[in-house]
Amino acid sequence: MPVEPVPTPNAPPVAGPYSPAVRAGDWLVLAGQVGFDPAAGKLAAGGATGEARQAMANIVAVLADCGASIADVAKTTIFLTDLSDFGAVNEAYGEAVGEYRPARSTVQVAALPAGASVEIEVWAYRPE
Repeated sequence: MPVEPVPTPNAPPVAGPYSPAVRAGDWLVLAGQVGFDPAAGKLAAGGATGEARQAMANIVAVLADCGASIADVAKTTIFLTDLSDFGAVNEAYGEAVGEYRPARSTVQVAALPAGASVEIEVWAYRPE
């Protein structure tokens, strides 16, 4: 099964040699999104909550570029630099997914790119 990058014109700029999204058969694998606000050119205001909202908005934009939506997401992983932000990030995440409930893991990490507090990655099932 070939793995191919998907054009993502609405993704925030990447910070390295990777694609915002790739297709692997029926799967869309999205790179982790931090709360980078492309319009402002910096991390979203509001700490972990604002960053989580923006990260989810970025994910929705990349999914749309791929012809998918939150309803196609099977698995989400949330990376936090401070697990005490779990409640606030959980609330922002819940706003984005609505009643839909993909599988999810949340882990604390030592640091994230650009000094971000949160990064979120998703795997979506979207048959070609």
